[in-house]
Amino acid sequence: MKSSLGVSFRLAAAIIALAFLTADLAFTQQNRPRPRKLKPGWVQLFNGKDFTGWRKVGAEKWEVDENGAIYGAGISDKYGYLATEKTYRDFHLSLRFKCEAEGNSGVYIHTKFEGDTPRIIAGRQIEIDPTIGNRSPTGGIYGDGRGWVAWPAPQYNAVMRPYDWNDMLIQVEGNRYIVHLNGIMILDFTYPNPGSEEGLIALQLHSGGKGRMRFRDIYVRDLTNP
Repeated sequence: MKSSLGVSFRLAAAIIALAFLTADLAFTQQNRPRPRKLKPGWVQLFNGKDFTGWRKVGAEKWEVDENGAIYGAGISDKYGYLATEKTYRDFHLSLRFKCEAEGNSGVYIHTKFEGDTPRIIAGRQIEIDPTIGNRSPTGGIYGDGRGWVAWPAPQYNAVMRPYDWNDMLIQVEGNRYIVHLNGIMILDFTYPNPGSEEGLIALQLHSGGKGRMRFRDIYVRDLTNP
């Protein structure tokens, strides 16, 4: 009887240990840079080590975490940005993002700043918001001094995975903007008169110290200067 109980106990312990190992492995794989075989024309925009090719705009905190992702944290009452040093006109941008607080974020395109300040004088953002069901959905277009320009239909609200990793593909071709979220096209919008047609790509942090974001696996395909 004692022997049988001992075997059962050891078996149960082994099963529990295996469950923890599997969960830990899944977590590690989720947070590890996703290997990608680049097709012609695609280049890595963030190297997973430092901010080569990028510059910080504003006083917010930007750093590279231990898993090779960009971590941004709002620490002031103003917006903050991490912007590319290169400008882009027509391009495809692929990235993964994760919201870790209620403050929204976004990917700015065709962006121009007023000097070294975080004041944007041209450009618009592709919204990122962990809140489901509001009027500022992830994938919507905001900016150019006009407020909301376009946003996905309500049925696409459930595509967003709040506080988890999401895949986003942004395609900018002339004045046509296509946004894919987690493999689903959620927006296809032709912008009649965009305020700017060339500029920086910039990751945004919400003002008021609410922003907590991670970005990784960032690749770009420049269609203007391939």
